[in-house]
Amino acid sequence: MCRDCGCGGGKYGVSPLKGAAPLDVGEKPAHLALHVPLLAANDKQAEQNRQWLNERGILCINLMGTPGAGKTQLLQSTCERGVFADLAILEGDQQTDNDAIRIAQSGGRAVQINTGSGCHLDAEMIEEGLAALCPKDNSLLIIENVGNLVCPALFDIGEHARVAMMAVTDGEDKPQKYPHMFSQCDLIVLNKVDLLPYVDFDVDRFKTELKRLNPRGELIQLSAKSGEGIGTWLNWLTTRRQRDTALLA
Repeated sequence: MCRDCGCGGGKYGVSPLKGAAPLDVGEKPAHLALHVPLLAANDKQAEQNRQWLNERGILCINLMGTPGAGKTQLLQSTCERGVFADLAILEGDQQTDNDAIRIAQSGGRAVQINTGSGCHLDAEMIEEGLAALCPKDNSLLIIENVGNLVCPALFDIGEHARVAMMAVTDGEDKPQKYPHMFSQCDLIVLNKVDLLPYVDFDVDRFKTELKRLNPRGELIQLSAKSGEGIGTWLNWLTTRRQRDTALLA
């Protein structure tokens, strides 16, 4: 898809599992000027995706983050709590349907999107994923993007909110290294806080850098495995859904 990140032209597939105004991305690096036509085509499809979701009252969350941050574990915990009976999930990975299987085992409904050599989801992939998933009207849709802190932040896929997720094992300097990702999100989730006594992670430094990059972004600290802080995550989803429902039309 984009030459800079090595996605060039790889095929992708959408696999259903049985039982189961354009976003402002800020100032773009100079080299992205070469890709204006590509991004323009993606943004047009993203707007069509968003309109399709709006017409059906479906709130869409784009969950992005590092590989191994615990994105799928968080979604499993969300499904297991049973707070959102109408939750549907699109899972993005280069290969395998492992994550969609995990969601189904947790009682959720998911469709896997395999990007092949691509390192992010784009709006066209989401269009096909929505056709396969068929989320219910007035429901909640969460898209787990490919584990990557670079390209997913550049591509609008039709979402209403963006969540960036990382783990304490990733190091507190990730917002400094990947400012575009963390500056553009509505929510930042810091996972695996149960490991804080065992890793070198400066929480205060992390918070300070986040505040500098993204004053409007909220922060939730949790452990998707132990359950610590999961209630705060569920409350954020509930509040966001209640706030946005009246706007989706």
